[in-house]
Amino acid sequence: MLPCCPLLLLLCVARLLSTSSALPFEQRGFWDFAMDSMDSGGMMPMMRDEEQGSGVEEIPFPDIPDQNDKGIHQQLGLTEVPKNIPSDTKFLDLQNNRITELKENDFKGLTNLYGLSLRNNLISKVHPKAFVPLKHMQKLYFSKNMLTTVPKNLPASLVEMRIHENRIKKVEAGAFAGLVNMNCIEMGANPIHNSGFEPGAFKGLKLNYLRISEAKLTGVPKDLPETLHELHLDHNQIQAVELEDLSRYKHLYRLGLGFNHIRDVQNGSLSFLSRLRELHLDNNRLTRVPKGLPDMKYLQVVYLHSNNIEQVGVDDFCPRGFGMKRTFYNGISLFSNPVNYWEVQPATFRCVGNRLAIQFGNYKK
Repeated sequence: MLPCCPLLLLLCVARLLSTSSALPFEQRGFWDFAMDSMDSGGMMPMMRDEEQGSGVEEIPFPDIPDQNDKGIHQQLGLTEVPKNIPSDTKFLDLQNNRITELKENDFKGLTNLYGLSLRNNLISKVHPKAFVPLKHMQKLYFSKNMLTTVPKNLPASLVEMRIHENRIKKVEAGAFAGLVNMNCIEMGANPIHNSGFEPGAFKGLKLNYLRISEAKLTGVPKDLPETLHELHLDHNQIQAVELEDLSRYKHLYRLGLGFNHIRDVQNGSLSFLSRLRELHLDNNRLTRVPKGLPDMKYLQVVYLHSNNIEQVGVDDFCPRGFGMKRTFYNGISLFSNPVNYWEVQPATFRCVGNRLAIQFGNYKK
């Protein structure tokens, strides 16, 4: 039996437990805009990443357990999953080891396991039946390994999976079949192109949160779950947002497209996002403010800094007249663009909460 002394258990619980849910995207290098007035119905909390990009620390397991719940935390240079793990273990933390393979019986008898962290190992092979015993597992953290495909036969109980920083180039049709409880998938920093997603790859999923950042995408992927509230495609090679790219994602609250190569957001492409609150288009190659922002009634935050925008029109952000925009902007970033702030008419920001919510300047050729 593995040792599980009080100190070890305390370390495990402190690291793995929290009441938070998945952390969404946060653009660094800019202040936090107030989001207090945002609708909370069905929306994931706006919280901070621990690091930039997709390689963030795994999110702690929610719901603090009873005093009798057991957790095991191992960082012992292991090359395989330990034997004789207590059957009543709830949390198994095997991160930062040298495990290379998950075998068929590695988790045999662990029917009470709620969370499993395999982060930062050398795993390239997973037996198709490795996860079969884990009938109640909800959290799987598999980042920083050597996976080339999504593991098969994942537990139907799974709610959150993080497989960023692997070597996944292809997501097959039905890769997430049967995962009706899945809410969050983080799969950034994998060398996957648009063609790597087979038709039906996300079929059956009702995701709230999806991040495919730091990949090889050249366009917005097709056929992602239409239930998404948050979609983060930052740090890719996306060239443009075309008319139908976003038509499927009518429930989006937050869209991250920063750090791409976007030169154009086609007129009408944003009209499908009637519920959008936050739009990230910073660090791209835009030469103008995207069309359609005044018609987005609930949009509160727009990141447009570090583009090539030379002019800002008086109607680029706010609708004409009154009664059309229901929520004032909390923040608009336009710094590091070649536009001269003194040439922009004050009326341009008539639907902004206060002047501190606007940032210009700091442009360098």
